[in-house]
Amino acid sequence: MEPDLFTAAAEERQEKDPSASPLAVRMRPRTLDEVVGQQHLLKPGSPLRRLVGEGAGGPAGPSSVILWGPPGTGKTTLAYVVSKATNKRFVELSAITAGVKEVRAVIDGARRATGGFGKETVLFLDEIHRFSKAQQDSLLPAVENRWVTLIAATTENPYFSVISPLLSRSLLLTLEPLTDDDLRGLLRRALADERGLKDAVALPEDTEDHLLRIAGGDARRALTALEAAAGAALDKGETEVALGTLEETVDRAAVKYDRDGDQHYDVASALIKSIRGSDVDAALHYLARMIEAGEDPRFIARRLMISASEDIGLADPNALPIAVAAAQAVAMIGFPEAALTLSHATIALALAPKSNAATTAIGAALEDVRKGLAGPVPPHLRDGHYKGAAKLGHAQGYVYPHDLAEGIAEQQYAPDALQDREYYTPTRHGAEARYADAVEWTRQHLGRKRS
Repeated sequence: MEPDLFTAAAEERQEKDPSASPLAVRMRPRTLDEVVGQQHLLKPGSPLRRLVGEGAGGPAGPSSVILWGPPGTGKTTLAYVVSKATNKRFVELSAITAGVKEVRAVIDGARRATGGFGKETVLFLDEIHRFSKAQQDSLLPAVENRWVTLIAATTENPYFSVISPLLSRSLLLTLEPLTDDDLRGLLRRALADERGLKDAVALPEDTEDHLLRIAGGDARRALTALEAAAGAALDKGETEVALGTLEETVDRAAVKYDRDGDQHYDVASALIKSIRGSDVDAALHYLARMIEAGEDPRFIARRLMISASEDIGLADPNALPIAVAAAQAVAMIGFPEAALTLSHATIALALAPKSNAATTAIGAALEDVRKGLAGPVPPHLRDGHYKGAAKLGHAQGYVYPHDLAEGIAEQQYAPDALQDREYYTPTRHGAEARYADAVEWTRQHLGRKRS
């Protein structure tokens, strides 16, 4: 039996008894205009709209599309909408469970459907990054010959996880995480829509806020939680989903944390101060509060990068690379997995030796500049790569440090008013001890006067 027959049977059951399907399925958009978020992909004349035949000239562009974005942002939905809008068969496979055999079966079925019934096929392949190179290679003939319209979805960077031949033949569309406003509109539509809950229950503001937090930008998760909580409320004979009912249903307490208010800044401040104070357990507590409250993981990662320079600096030169790597990973994977990465970085930073020497050094240097302590650049340090520079004395008398055995030249670098200023005062904590030795040695060899 062809996979699309199962899909057709499911759609027929849904039309006869909509309540038999999960709320997330019932609220699945039928047109691009019903899609939540992703406005950068839905503008008039966009490749996605042309793919479904909107605009002058009808369908255009490649027959393969790769959708890259976090979970719950609408990758499956967009594939479904494309198939409905173009009246094509819709076949869905997951790279987790399918292999080359299943892919070939779908392609053979698509060729028969096209030849026998004139019906083209949309093949939606979820989690394509889980396919091996050989498995991805098996898709190429179908893409090149347009036997199917391939729509592949991935949560990982396709430049690392999809083979180049397939990537070069595909239109790459990047999906953005859904905003709270996107999800709020979706929840309210689900509450009122005939396909949804038909105004059977109301959603108070505090319940809605908690629902948005636990959804974490995932539309499917938001609708699943709403359906469960609404069912629990109706079973109690209530027409309003109380916050307590939602907490019981999803087994997650509402964290007292306002992302736009004092709690947001207080908890973020407590996280950084706990890291600065080397209390790893307190730092993890505040990190957990931020994660559970639905804080943007990119915000947390930015704070950790600042902490690495502000409070650790050269006491542990690996702290900043760890924080930067965490920020890059968070941007690629999102929640819930990003919680592991943020924990990794938080623990490393909290247990690292601490130094604010880099912070105080640039602060003192900026203070002098703002006071007007600058002065002209010494003539021998000025640019000498232009005609007439020598006549002005620019770059004359400069000693090239690499020509000296010790690699350091005793000459003036700072302006006259600042040549005896010392901004960097290293600690003896961790790796910064060697920088303390280095700065003492270099200042002596530069002939600097001791303050």
